[in-house]
Amino acid sequence: MPEPTTPPLGGAVLDDLGVRLHDGVGTLRVWSQSASSVELVLFDEDDLDWETATLPLKRRAGGVWEVTTELLQPGARYALRVDGPHGPGNTFNPNTLLLDPYCRGLAQGNGYEQWRSVVIVDGFDWGGIEKPRTPLDETVIYEGHVKGLTKRHPDVPAALHGTYAGLAHPAMVSYLRELGVTAVELLPVHAFVPEPRLLERGLTNYWGYNTLNFFTPHTAYATEAARNAGPEAVLAEFKGMVKLLHEAGIEVILDVVYNHTSEEGIGGPRSSLRGIDNARYYRQQPDGAYIDTTGVGNTVNTATAAAARLVLDSLRYWASEMQIDGFRFDLATALGRGATHEYDPEHPLLLAIRDDPALQDVKIIAEPWDVGLGGWQTGNFPDGWSEWNDRYRDRARNFWLSDIDYARRASAPVGIGGFANRLAGSANTYSEERGPLASVNFVTAHDGFTLHDLVSYDVKHNEANGEHNRDGADVNRSFNHGVEGETDHPAVLAARRKAMRNLMGTLLLSAGIPMITAGDEFGRSQQGNNNAYCHDSPLTWLSWEHEPWQQDLRAHVALLTRLRAENPALRPARYARLGEHVPEASEMDWYDQDGRTMAVEQWNDPRNRTLQYVASSIPHDGESNRILLIVHGTEAPIDVRLPDDIENATAFVSLWSSADETPAQDERRHLPGDVLPISGTSMQLFRVE
Repeated sequence: MPEPTTPPLGGAVLDDLGVRLHDGVGTLRVWSQSASSVELVLFDEDDLDWETATLPLKRRAGGVWEVTTELLQPGARYALRVDGPHGPGNTFNPNTLLLDPYCRGLAQGNGYEQWRSVVIVDGFDWGGIEKPRTPLDETVIYEGHVKGLTKRHPDVPAALHGTYAGLAHPAMVSYLRELGVTAVELLPVHAFVPEPRLLERGLTNYWGYNTLNFFTPHTAYATEAARNAGPEAVLAEFKGMVKLLHEAGIEVILDVVYNHTSEEGIGGPRSSLRGIDNARYYRQQPDGAYIDTTGVGNTVNTATAAAARLVLDSLRYWASEMQIDGFRFDLATALGRGATHEYDPEHPLLLAIRDDPALQDVKIIAEPWDVGLGGWQTGNFPDGWSEWNDRYRDRARNFWLSDIDYARRASAPVGIGGFANRLAGSANTYSEERGPLASVNFVTAHDGFTLHDLVSYDVKHNEANGEHNRDGADVNRSFNHGVEGETDHPAVLAARRKAMRNLMGTLLLSAGIPMITAGDEFGRSQQGNNNAYCHDSPLTWLSWEHEPWQQDLRAHVALLTRLRAENPALRPARYARLGEHVPEASEMDWYDQDGRTMAVEQWNDPRNRTLQYVASSIPHDGESNRILLIVHGTEAPIDVRLPDDIENATAFVSLWSSADETPAQDERRHLPGDVLPISGTSMQLFRVE
């Protein structure tokens, strides 16, 4: 791991927390400012209820407790007992066995809270395979669930279904490469546990946003053979997955949950931080009541140096020892709240994540909100961060779905200006310094409707979650195209298919970083459930048996990712400036349906929902690339006249059309000034020659 050039959060006193093996012994260091005593408890390897030794830790400077012993050997099972004062904010209990927050391995005994830390030896033979280091502008993210991706895959051996090894199987690697994605973004793989309330209802936490430990991969995603062999084998299987994906040129991004833990609110499980130093690890009022900006009971207090350092050290471990390529931070606003619990874009942790030498080659992506006061911070993260762009999501859905729904009953409510802004990189949301690559564009994500359900349901259908359909978002900007849910009506089905193609086309032809939700490329459904977090079942597992229309949709997506890769004009790294030469930007010209430069009054006129968009790349060197994109946002067909005043343009070569059920195999040439018939609610892409 590279040495930082500036002192890390909390200074050297917080270095080397957890277990470090050296000279035939092990040293355990634990931080607790408030504790009065800390004990190391060791257990039999096979019987995790059998205590074999207990040793006291000595208090050192800065609230760090330490012990060195030959009993801490590779594979040793251990826990902590911590005692301290009573009173507001403190929840010490010397009888509770606690996990070391820095442990690299876990073993589970009997019962929900009967976990033990395991001493792990780092190291792995990477065989010379290095991180792909895909540039941001070339990145296409594929967000998926480790288990759900391969649980039903017919070409993955049954023993590997739903596992790390299954994701790295040649069948999956080949699929990802053919689809054209450059990175898989995995829903949480930090060790997690289901909430007791879900277990009582016969459900589980499928998504994994309930972290038990920040350094350990989730054991249940390993093969049975690895689980039986122990934590070291689970770790090796995870690293093997990363190695094989890297060998194929595919990056691995982790969805990480540092904003809260599985200890929930006061009265919830006490497994680690709550028993070690509750008053400092969690945000609280003076009387000890939790300040919950995450909606799950607790919020990690990153205003405390030790808590912020815990996050940073975890990231450094995953980026170096596990060779992870990037992180998507769940409810990232919570991480940027200071001592007064207000969000600060200059928060030391946010800047440290960006600036730490060990993290210089990783992608850092914020979910730029939480549920606390002032929690919505889209566009307000520091330079160097990218963000999930919910404004992009909402505008894309509005333009192709809710606006069309409204227009069927009256007339389109808005023009095309707002949509064009999102298409061109959301310059009204991100600063010039950050540029379009600050925006991670998405139409769907793991939470919310799938792409298929977005065009098939007007309202959510979450009854199976056991909360009387009260959970999940009520505002989805969806449109069922005339029938709620399943139907065999040909016109409705055709309209839905085209809407999916329009949304995928928008996503993959927009400036910014596109993120595809796994299964959307072939139109998977969750039967209208927009909050399927608690279902580990065929409802959430991807089906790999596809009808012809699904195969066609997947072919469209693969073509779009290829066209994005081949045309730099579609993926600028900078915003253009009028009258200036800005390398890595794309100069943009906008035309109306008659081939004339768009007039100011046309942008927001609800009667005008058609535009032609010419983007010309400005490379550092080499030839410029130019594309023309036609967007038509009403259901009535229209004639569009191609521009005839584009400098040095001699032809427009057709590359893709959302009006086609199956991607066209031939490239058709059109001349400047030609008039083309454009189908209702459709897009067409051309290369400008």
